[in-house]
Amino acid sequence: MPSRNWQKSSYSEYGSSCVHLAIGRDGAIHLYESDAPDTILTTTPNKLRPLISRIKAHTLTR
Repeated sequence: MPSRNWQKSSYSEYGSSCVHLAIGRDGAIHLYESDAPDTILTTTPNKLRPLISRIKAHTLTR
């Protein structure tokens, strides 16, 4: 796997519960949570954008 330039999300709190993001060469977004660094999720900006918008608007339901 190529190395990635991981950045901690500015919305993450201090401690061990942090979300890290990296942008792939193909524009894909890679994410992992610091408690499970071997589990990397990959998505696209077009798929991630609506999720973040709903989280910010507090409109996510279970």
